[in-house]
Amino acid sequence: MSTPHLGPQRIVCLTEETTEWLYLLGQEHRIVGISGYTVRPRRARDEKPKVSAFLNAKIDKILALQPDCVFGFSDLQADIAASLIRAGVQVTVFNQRSVEEVFSMLYQVAAMVGCAEEGLARIDVMRLRLVAIRAEVSALVAAGKRRPRVFFEEWDEPHISGIRWVSELLGIAGGDDVFPELAVQSLGKNRIIADGAEIVARSPDIVIGSWCGKKFRPEKVAARPGWQDVPAVKNGQLFEIKSADILQPGPAALTDGVEQMHRIVATWMNQHG
Repeated sequence: MSTPHLGPQRIVCLTEETTEWLYLLGQEHRIVGISGYTVRPRRARDEKPKVSAFLNAKIDKILALQPDCVFGFSDLQADIAASLIRAGVQVTVFNQRSVEEVFSMLYQVAAMVGCAEEGLARIDVMRLRLVAIRAEVSALVAAGKRRPRVFFEEWDEPHISGIRWVSELLGIAGGDDVFPELAVQSLGKNRIIADGAEIVARSPDIVIGSWCGKKFRPEKVAARPGWQDVPAVKNGQLFEIKSADILQPGPAALTDGVEQMHRIVATWMNQHG
């Protein structure tokens, strides 16, 4: 049972994942402002004022909404947070990078709005599905199916890969990240793959693109110099997962994002020994 009068009543969400989570918890009435990049849930764009991008925000517009709490994400929003704190606003900036940290963030937000029990119940459902996906992958491996090598491309120019929760969810979904060493790097600038030949050398069976809101172009990937012999290109295994479904460290990645990766990987595994 939720406790409606506990916690902040006027919340601004600077990124999508807290907005989606509050809607799922039935607490959307507390939200007074959202990120302009929000697409989950779709109706939030029609119902809530858009007050921020990712690296910048309309501070005056946020202050005019008189929030009693602002939720942000990562060091990249530190300057926004500092401006709001100096103006006397309570700000909570999460920095979740791993799957477990995402679950922790979800619980903390639920508890802050008096919905700890509902939050835990939803978290348990998501955890159980991840366990089931692992079991499905294990059954395929036991049947002699090989896990595919997967290159997940977060950006194309330059090539960026290795975002931690994506790498972890890919592993759960049955794929082996071809750049696992990048998952320990939290900053995008430290996850740049300067030489595309290094990607070719790791011979991915599947390429999944999610270009931070820009449309993934499989034909552009296939035409890259030297990529014609990459198994993923030769076999037409180039796929897109929308950024809103996988690059937001919140409910979307733990549900729709991992499900899409699992469908892609499981189809490949069923077709290969």
